[in-house]
Order: sequence, then C-alpha cells, then structure tokens
Amino acid sequence: MLARLIPRRLGEGEEAELVDHLGELRHRLFVTLGAFVPAFALAFAFHGRLVAALREPLPDGRRLVTLGVTEPFTVSVKVSVVAALALALPVLLWQAWAFVAPAVDRATRRTIGALVALGTALFAAGSLFAYVVVLPRALDFLTTFDTHLYDVQLRASSYFGFAAMGLLASGIAFELPVLVLGLVRLGVVSSRQLRRNRRVGYVAMLTFAIVLPTVDPVSLALEVTPLLALYETSIWLAALMERRAAAAPHALAEGV
Repeated sequence: MLARLIPRRLGEGEEAELVDHLGELRHRLFVTLGAFVPAFALAFAFHGRLVAALREPLPDGRRLVTLGVTEPFTVSVKVSVVAALALALPVLLWQAWAFVAPAVDRATRRTIGALVALGTALFAAGSLFAYVVVLPRALDFLTTFDTHLYDVQLRASSYFGFAAMGLLASGIAFELPVLVLGLVRLGVVSSRQLRRNRRVGYVAMLTFAIVLPTVDPVSLALEVTPLLALYETSIWLAALMERRAAAAPHALAEGV
C-alpha cells in the first residue's frame, strides 16, 4: 500500500512512455498536496501566533484595523496559506527535483542539487534579514511620515501583504549567488567578466535595492550592503567553480 503512494523515480537513461511520466507527475503532485494540507492545518491552528509574529516589526503603539465582516477570517487564512507554503516548500522542491533528475547526467545532478540547497538557505537568510533588520526600520519611517497631515491607520490585509512582499523580495534578492553560479555553469559569464564589470554589477545591485518595497534611505542602505557582499561572494564562488571544472578533466585523465 505504501509503495503505491510513493512515486517511483525513473533511473538515468531509462526509457518511459508519456503515460509513465504523467503518472509519476500525478503521484508527485499528490505527495506535495499531502504535505501542504497538514502544514496548512498546523499553521491555521497557530495562526494567532503567526499574526502576532508578523506584527512584531510594527512600531510601538501601532495597531491593525480590519474593515468588513470577513476580513479577520480571510487575513488569518492568507497568513496560514503563506506559512503552509513555507513549511511544504522543501517537499515541493524535493518532488520537482526528483521528477527532472533522470533527464540530466550525474555531474549536473550534483551541481543542481548543491545549488538548490544553497538557494534554500539563502532564501531563508534573506527573509530573516528583512524581518529582523529591514522591516522594523522601514515601517518606523513609513508609518510616522507626515503624521501631522494624516490619521494613519493600518489595515490588516494591506499590512500583511506589504510584509509578505518585503520578506519574499528580500529572500529572492539573496538568491544572487545561485543566479550567478548558474550563469557561470552554463558558460554565459565568467568570474573574469564579473570582476571586470564590477561597477556595472554594483549599479545593478543598487537598482534592485531601490525596486524592493522599502523606500526610506536607511532601509535602502541596509539592503544594498548585503547585496554588494553577495555579489563579491558570487565572484569568489564562480572562480572556485571554474577552477574545479578545469581540474576535473586532468583528474579523469590521471585516473585513466
């Protein structure tokens, strides 16, 4: 019974009909759904704590208001869905990777697997950085700007949407090393080109930081600093990858 629930992974180079691929995809979607449903139930059971945690970056004295009969419930559901997606993300990535892995060679599988693990850690680090460092300072600036002109009230649905977008954008921004290493692995760029065009890279990092959903100068500086550090780290990792790739044929030849 358990064997029917676990999708069978095709072997490298194994011939399979279209119906076999569709059957495997269906099973992997069921596994992903089976991970999301209990994750949502768990998140909704603790949605009060989740909402309280997301309210933490707000300045002292700021309260959230709801407009309409259903907004308290819908906001709790949306927060629970986002939390469930975060909890089920490792299973989703695992199933997606297991589905496409047989189509690539073993060396490429190792590279992609390492990049996926690195990307997951960087996304978590970026979201945590936004929650601890960026959001509190951005909200303090935005919610106190021109308070003598406006009666500032924060609607719950708008605030949680802003907070979620900030966490998501920061997590994506921290994926820079994965993007650079992927381009280097494909031969699109090299570490030498990255060093030679360092100024262009810095301008690109500044532009990306400006696009992120925080507009005050303090938050902008806090976002640019780690992006520049990640860009320099990407150059170092790209050079390391190129050296290992260059040494691989020599090692293979010596083994023969």
